[in-house]
Amino acid sequence: MDLERIRAKYAALSLTLTERSRRVWCATEAIDIGWGGVRLVSKATGISRFTIWRGIKDVQAGEVLPLGRIRRPGGGRKKVIETDSTLLPDVDRLVEPTVSGNPENPLLWTSKSVRKLAAQLRAMGHDICPRTVADVLRDAGYTLQSNCKAQEGRSHPDRDAQFRHINREVIAFQRQHQPVISVDTKKKELVGNFKNAGRDWRMTGSPERVQVHDFIIKENGKAIPYGVYDLTRNAGWVSVGIDHDTASFAVRTIRRWWREMGQPVYPRAKSLLITADSGGSNGARVRLWKWELQRLADATGLTITVCHFPPGTSKWNKIEHRLFSYISANWRGRPLTSLVTIINLIAATTTETGLRVRAEIDTGKYPQGREITDEQMAQVRLLPHRFHGDWNYTIQPRNPRG
Repeated sequence: MDLERIRAKYAALSLTLTERSRRVWCATEAIDIGWGGVRLVSKATGISRFTIWRGIKDVQAGEVLPLGRIRRPGGGRKKVIETDSTLLPDVDRLVEPTVSGNPENPLLWTSKSVRKLAAQLRAMGHDICPRTVADVLRDAGYTLQSNCKAQEGRSHPDRDAQFRHINREVIAFQRQHQPVISVDTKKKELVGNFKNAGRDWRMTGSPERVQVHDFIIKENGKAIPYGVYDLTRNAGWVSVGIDHDTASFAVRTIRRWWREMGQPVYPRAKSLLITADSGGSNGARVRLWKWELQRLADATGLTITVCHFPPGTSKWNKIEHRLFSYISANWRGRPLTSLVTIINLIAATTTETGLRVRAEIDTGKYPQGREITDEQMAQVRLLPHRFHGDWNYTIQPRNPRG
C-alpha cells in the first residue's frame, strides 16, 4: 500500500522537483516510514538508495542553501578547463588565426571544426569529445562567424568631391527635365535547374529539387543581365544577353531603353546623363564604351554626359539598391531554368514605391577583344569636364540635329 502511495505522490510532484528537492522529499518519506523506508522509496521512485541516504544527511544537518541554488557552492562535476590546466592554452593555439601561417600548426590547411579540434587535442593528450570542445570554445569567448566586408581599401582622395559632382549633375539634369540613368551589369546567372540563393514559401517537406552541382549546361549557357535605371521615373530596363558583357552590349542596352522607354517619356530631351561604375564593360578607361556612346549620340541626336563613380565605390551606384536588389529578392529561392523564366521574373519585379521594370532577351553576338584605334578615338567628340575629365566627360553628336 505504501509503495503505491509513494509512487503516486512522486508521479504528481516529480516534474516540479529540482535535483536537491527531489532528494530531500525522498529522504523525508523514508524517515516517515521508518525501518525499510529507504528501500521502499527507492523501489517506488527509481532513485538510488545512495541518493536517498544523502538526502537524509541533508535533512538531519538542517543545511539551507542560498535562494536560487540547487547545489552547495563548489558542488557538482568540475569543468574540464578546471581539471585540465593546459587545455585552454592548447585550444587557443589551435584556433587563434594569428598562427595560421605557422608551419608547426597541425590545422594549417584544415577547417577548424570541433570534431577535428577534438581529434587534435586528444593527440596532444587531452581527454575530450567534440561537444566538450564546443563548450570550451563558447566559454572562452569564441563563436562561429562569417567574413565581414569592412575593409574598402585605400579610397581615392577625390572620392567625396566626385560624389558631390555627380549629385550636382543629376540635380541640374532633372531640373531641366532631361533623362538621368544609372547603368551596370548584374551578376551573371547560370541557366538551368540550379540552386538559387534565398528561400521561398512552399509546403513543409517539399523543397524545390535542383541539381547537386552547379556546372554550366552548354546548351543553356549563362544569362548576362545589363540594366538601365531611370532615377527620375523609378523605372528600369534589363537586357538579358547570352554572349559576352562588352561595351557594345552595354550601349546596345541603353539604345533599346531609349527607343522603348526613354524617348516616349522624354520626347523633347536633348541630353542624357549616365552614371556608371569606373570598371567593367562601361569603365572609364574603355575605349569601346566611348566609341559606342558616340554612335549612340549620332543616332539619337542626344548630347551624352557620363559621370563615373570612383574606383571601389560601385555599391553607391543607384541601380544596385534601387533595381538589382529587388530583382534578386523577387527570384530568391527559384531556379532560373530558362531565359524566359529569367525575363518573366525580372519583369514581375515591383516595389511599394512604384518601381516598374521591362526586360527582353538580347540574342546578339558581342565578341570580346575588339579594339578601337587612335584614329577612331580621334573621331569621338569627347569633351572632358574640368573636374576629373577621366571620370566626367560629355560626348556630342557629330551631326547635330537642328
